[in-house]
Amino acid sequence: MADKKKETEEVTFTPTGTGIRTNGEIIRSTELPEPTDKKHDELGLSDDDVIDMYDQMYLQRRFEERAMQMYQKGKFGGFLHLYMGQEAISTGTAYALNDDDDIITAYRDHGWGLVRGVSPKEGMAELYGKETGCSNGKGGSMHFANIEEHFWGGYGIVGGHIPLGGGIAFANKYKQNGRVTACFLGDGAVPQGALHETMNMSQNWGLPCIYAVENNGYAMGTAVHRHSTGEIVDRADGFDMKKMVMNGMDVFTVYEKMKEIATDIRENSQPWFVEIRTYRYRGHSMSDPMKYRTKEELEEYEKLDPVERMKNYLLDEDIIDEDKVEEIKSSVEDTVMEAIEFAEESDYPEKEALYDHMFAEDDYPFHT
Repeated sequence: MADKKKETEEVTFTPTGTGIRTNGEIIRSTELPEPTDKKHDELGLSDDDVIDMYDQMYLQRRFEERAMQMYQKGKFGGFLHLYMGQEAISTGTAYALNDDDDIITAYRDHGWGLVRGVSPKEGMAELYGKETGCSNGKGGSMHFANIEEHFWGGYGIVGGHIPLGGGIAFANKYKQNGRVTACFLGDGAVPQGALHETMNMSQNWGLPCIYAVENNGYAMGTAVHRHSTGEIVDRADGFDMKKMVMNGMDVFTVYEKMKEIATDIRENSQPWFVEIRTYRYRGHSMSDPMKYRTKEELEEYEKLDPVERMKNYLLDEDIIDEDKVEEIKSSVEDTVMEAIEFAEESDYPEKEALYDHMFAEDDYPFHT
């Protein structure tokens, strides 16, 4: 006869709580490593380089702030995943890699497009769904791309682009062209099987690829500690893959570390797994009320804002003065407003263009 059923105990499967405490304590979702203490000239960057870096970072910020306003006005619909707070990663990486190195990312892609040749006009028109957009208005926010400058998007399915990144790296090794592939993903994509399958094959085949996690603390509205066990970067250990954690709120750190990694890959043709810790200031998308984090936590990270950090560096080092800062801001503002005007005046794609650019063959049988 079976034993009397024991009194049911509480069963839990995931860490409880959201990280929000009621005692006033600020619990950061992501602890940042120390940034580099090197100045720009010690990293081989000129004064003009760092001014351009600030210009690019400020452009990404204002582009998205204005895009958010246009979305709220109902100028366009669909999804809008903003990159604000993470601009140091796109800018530092673009400067660290060669222009013909390949970059592929997920759906938080506006900043990546802007640093890889998508003009503000093409970007804004893409958000509006206009034919003058970088993907002819048929991709929208999640599908910025510029293959002429080796930026392969902009991919909507979480983790779905990771094998594509491995495939690009495979092609580069096969062609012996010396290019490095940088495949960026969010922390929410780390538990995906596709990442682990791709890392296994990449290590086995010695593919020249950087798998870089932009850990902004939250997978949609779920804090890292609630969806992922252990340290993200330690996923590399299972594949004996080289790894690194870096501060993603400081553009000089990203530049320094990504340049070191790219150099190692070119010399040794072995992949790296990188965790770049950062923070996003806006919700997962425009419908996200951000109830999973405190106002105090957000304010703590805003004190580390990468765009302000870069501006203050330029002023503190007497590279530019306040007048030059205002000149850059004014120029960027004009550029973004012109992009909005361009997008609003552009036409929508013709319905006959629905299947254009979907198939390699022009006379694909499905075209009727």
